[in-house]
Amino acid sequence: MAKSRQSLAQGLSASLAQKFIADPESTQSPQTVSIKQIQLPKRQPRRYFDPEKQEHLVRSVKEHGILEPLLVRPVSSGNYELVAGERRYRAACEVGLKDVPVVIREFDDRQAFQVALIENLQREDLNPIEETEGILELLAVEINSSTDEVASILHRANHAKKRGQELEGNVFLQFQTIESVLAGIGRFTPESFRTSRLPLLNLPAEVLKALREGKIEFTKARAIARVKDEQQRSELLQQAIAKNLSLSDIKTWIKDLKPESEQMPEKVLVQRWNEIGKRLQKDKTWGDRRKRDKITKLLDELDKLTATND
Repeated sequence: MAKSRQSLAQGLSASLAQKFIADPESTQSPQTVSIKQIQLPKRQPRRYFDPEKQEHLVRSVKEHGILEPLLVRPVSSGNYELVAGERRYRAACEVGLKDVPVVIREFDDRQAFQVALIENLQREDLNPIEETEGILELLAVEINSSTDEVASILHRANHAKKRGQELEGNVFLQFQTIESVLAGIGRFTPESFRTSRLPLLNLPAEVLKALREGKIEFTKARAIARVKDEQQRSELLQQAIAKNLSLSDIKTWIKDLKPESEQMPEKVLVQRWNEIGKRLQKDKTWGDRRKRDKITKLLDELDKLTATND
């Protein structure tokens, strides 16, 4: 993982990051501004901050101050918008620093978000969900569209390839851009990103949350997500986290699980009863005397059967 993360950072630094961050013409020396002059952007690529790691950074800032300047851009009224360095900004606020070192760059909205994405993708502690979402958003910015459209283009390209067809004009150009950006990152082809990363975003909510918070590796998360029964899946997820189960242990656990109908027949029967009840409420059966009499007899028999269990 460390090696792949390093290759990701190197790929970004060698290509995408150079467009803005490493531009020698825009290089400026850090200066100090009041932290009150800095505001957070409306679009923020980073969604989760590990509390433990954030606390460690807070202690470091308290002892040594901000060692790496924040990247900001000027906005109205003499204030600045944060472009990169949100963890350091949050730590500085918590410590109570009045002034922080910054590098000021002129970015438009698109460039600012693009640089923020690149900065996040270079982080070593980025989890697979954040990395996938970050790459998707970066691709969306590059083709000036949405993340859903990026996913759609990747799927369409795969279907076209299978059928030996060519992509139509604009879609072909967008796919070329996607291919170029992924080549710059250096870890994915369009097809490998489509098959190995896009499915992560469709994981069950509790599995996605655990993966986003770094509580479980994505290979284990994908295996757990295959368990259809919600209760079984939740129990397996808790055990995998609490006991740090290996992928092999998780697969063995899944193999030993019994089908829902075999494990909890009473649950299946109750579900069937509820479904029949709903149909009866909507059905016009009650207007048919013969069917009504038959249902009444069945209900009387069911009443007797359940009464004997008291």
